[in-house]
Amino acid sequence: MPEPLVMACLSDIAGQVRGKGFALADLDRRCRGGIGWTPTNVQITCFDGIAPSPFGSTGDVILWPDPDAQFVADIPGAPTLRMVLVDVRSRDGARWSACLRGHLHEAINRFETASGLEPLVSFEHEFMLAGIDGSPGFSLAGFHGVQGFSETLMAALRQAGMEPDSFLREYGPSQFEVTLAPKPALRAADEAVALREITRAVARSSGYTASFAPILDADSVGNGVHVHFSFWDRDGQPQTHDPDGIAGLSVRAGAAAAGILRHMPDYVALTAPSATSFIRLQPHRWSAAYANLAIQDREAGLRICPVTATEPEKLARQYNFEYRAADAAASPWLTLSALLHAAADGIERNLPCPAPTSGDLSNLSEAELRDRGISPLPRTPDAALDRLDHADQVRGWYPDGFVPLYLDHKRYEFAGLASLAPADLMQRYATVY
Repeated sequence: MPEPLVMACLSDIAGQVRGKGFALADLDRRCRGGIGWTPTNVQITCFDGIAPSPFGSTGDVILWPDPDAQFVADIPGAPTLRMVLVDVRSRDGARWSACLRGHLHEAINRFETASGLEPLVSFEHEFMLAGIDGSPGFSLAGFHGVQGFSETLMAALRQAGMEPDSFLREYGPSQFEVTLAPKPALRAADEAVALREITRAVARSSGYTASFAPILDADSVGNGVHVHFSFWDRDGQPQTHDPDGIAGLSVRAGAAAAGILRHMPDYVALTAPSATSFIRLQPHRWSAAYANLAIQDREAGLRICPVTATEPEKLARQYNFEYRAADAAASPWLTLSALLHAAADGIERNLPCPAPTSGDLSNLSEAELRDRGISPLPRTPDAALDRLDHADQVRGWYPDGFVPLYLDHKRYEFAGLASLAPADLMQRYATVY
């Protein structure tokens, strides 16, 4: 009989899931003793080149599986997918400076200390399925055409311990969307890591190829990862909504939103990190091109989402906002750490909630945007990296040396793509995400 294996996994700077496999029977021992790992692996790009590394060929760090972050899913026609997510520590047991899950731990602690609240988070994923016939956006025909895939996917996600919320045929060609129920921040990010891998595995077993790449065709829509937030007190009561607050947000939620927007142009290189991400983050693409708050506007950087409830208590429990300038080239751990650090900064500084915008911001001049306190997002990946390079506050959210390491990784990745035409560039990313 085959011996069951499990893989200890991390989500890395390239947004890829890598790690080491071992016998499932050894899982308890590995959780207690860890698994050796090579530090320079953090500089493996999404295309499998190795960016300049301060670690070289020397040194070791330890992967520590988290027994509460196991995901197991039976995939029809394929082996059972078994993964356990890890924290990465130095040999002395300290959290490693390039552990993205560790960065999220720190950001959660900072936010909860600053606010006294717990964030509940949900990642909303869009992806394209290659190998299906075309169908109209949001159509029953498109939904039914992949119903076998979608029902298998929902069952696999549920078996892996997640709570699927919705699946739909999205607007773009062969585009779909899958969402999960909100969870505490670390669990939500862990589930986002696992969801992408399970979706790809189910697609392969169904004869399709799933790509979460930011954009596959410059003349069409892209694939976003929308990150939804609500805030709750320790008694389980919602604290996001205030009917008298700006945009319906409570004081603390408004300050968190202000922090996210204040730093958004500086950290967007962490949440939308590919060379194609900024083809999507342009005006009139239903994504995000400005650091602005708006009510139910799908081109806002932060969007107040609609709710179905009308009773005040139920409305408060549903009220949430979403960050729209992220994609699946980014690790969910790194995306959420940046957002929670920025939100905590807004609360620590008691920033006022920004006034929600309306209308087409691309019609405003730079001076008009500045007068309204609205910052455009960088328009190119290199410009985004330059903003991050000079963002002292954002750099201070992470351990010494991490942001320079990240910049070296991404600049090396982009340098290898400089000669490609846009269509070829998008195809390269489509194959790895």
